[in-house]
Amino acid sequence: MVTMTLEAFEDAVRDALDLIPPELAAVMDDVVVLVADEPPPDGPADLLGLYEGTPLTERDQWWAAGSLPDRITIFRLPTLAVCDDADQVAHEVAVTVVHEVAHHFGIDDDRLDELGWG
Repeated sequence: MVTMTLEAFEDAVRDALDLIPPELAAVMDDVVVLVADEPPPDGPADLLGLYEGTPLTERDQWWAAGSLPDRITIFRLPTLAVCDDADQVAHEVAVTVVHEVAHHFGIDDDRLDELGWG
């Protein structure tokens, strides 16, 4: 397990978001990215990230009326638990961010597995 401050972990998440191509980042719509220490109590303890919302592919013209922003949450402690050093944390965070952003674009887990981002 790696020891890393919340600030350093948030920096890793920001760095991962910077890896998203600008043309994709420009069309990310109404989504916030958060960091939390632990996944929700009803989820798996080893969950590294979670997308909550309505994927862009499922939104219609009425979607935005009263809708809250989508949320991508990256979980710090489970990520640190599966990593051996800061470089591995940066890699794992990047993979997790890409995975959750893909869900925002409507890409499901099966397709992500096919693409090597599972």
